[in-house]
Amino acid sequence: MAKKKKKNLFERFANWATNATGSSAAFIIALSVIVVWVITGPIFNYTDTWQLIINTGTTIVTFLMVFLIQKSQNKDSKAIHLKLNELI
Repeated sequence: MAKKKKKNLFERFANWATNATGSSAAFIIALSVIVVWVITGPIFNYTDTWQLIINTGTTIVTFLMVFLIQKSQNKDSKAIHLKLNELI
């Protein structure tokens, strides 16, 4: 029972995250972060730490998105296979 609840919780989170990250608002937020980062470049004299902030942030986001994209692809693939099996 606990395993099913955890799976359901992850499924709901994955669906929410997929919808949220694919929205216009997510794009605007990402663009805003980059604009703020670029504007702060001269303030911090383009230091290594300034560059490391965007590098680390984008690396973490990319790492997590790989798993969300894979989850979404697996779900879509399973749905397609079920539909194809119904036709056969």
